Amino acid sequence: MATTTKAAAPAKKSGFGGVKDAWIILVICFLIAFAFYKFFLGAPSHFAGGDPTGHPTDIYGTVYKGGFVVSIILTLLLTVITLGVERFFAIKSASGTMKLGTFTRQIKELIRAQKFAEARELCNKMKGSVANVVIASINAYEDVEKNTSLKKAQKVSKIQQAHEEAIQLEMPTLQMNMPMVATIVSLGTLTALFGTVMGMIGSFQALSAGGGADSMALSAGISEALVNTASGILTSWFATVIYNFFSNKIDKLTYALDEVGYTIAATYDSNHDEA
Repeated sequence: MATTTKAAAPAKKSGFGGVKDAWIILVICFLIAFAFYKFFLGAPSHFAGGDPTGHPTDIYGTVYKGGFVVSIILTLLLTVITLGVERFFAIKSASGTMKLGTFTRQIKELIRAQKFAEARELCNKMKGSVANVVIASINAYEDVEKNTSLKKAQKVSKIQQAHEEAIQLEMPTLQMNMPMVATIVSLGTLTALFGTVMGMIGSFQALSAGGGADSMALSAGISEALVNTASGILTSWFATVIYNFFSNKIDKLTYALDEVGYTIAATYDSNHDEA
């Protein structure tokens, strides 16, 4: 009776896998940002005469004059910094305990030598997403060895399929919350533009009031526009750097997985004659 290859077992998750409900981070950051805006930036000590509606006496009061949009931009800034920390630990855990280049070189040597027991030991030492995918590919390699009903090309295809399925199991951990960071890249700039427009509206209202300019209202409008512009650009800057940094990390892991997967399939292909 013909035997069939068993499906590769799901990769075991180990270490920090990331925060799945990122909206919780957003809500917490909003509460912190609003409290900071209302009770610190809006403290009477930052304004002449202790009146938050009056003229600011320092930079904190000036930022407060940016209006409610400041609290939104602060929320985005805190969120992207928090997600950056979250991604750092998640991707570090997924990368394993060894240097990626060292692990890739050693595992390729063991696979070419068909020392699969030693390769498993190295994977258990490495841990993380790369090790999980390699173990799944090795399992598929050994499964097709026992299968006498498939031709060589089909066996190689089975190994490649198991490798790709294992990668798909690991990718959600690697890419989790990256779309939110990418969204904040745009939202920071757009929110800054919104705050700038609101500030300019206030400035023009001050100019048109009674045919003359109310200097306090005019300065408040200009402050609102500039504060929101600066803080929004800063938020987008942080989001862009964090997104590109971790995208590069994920790409390196993906390339390493592809390299090892190719080595496993090529090893089987070179060590077996056409059935």
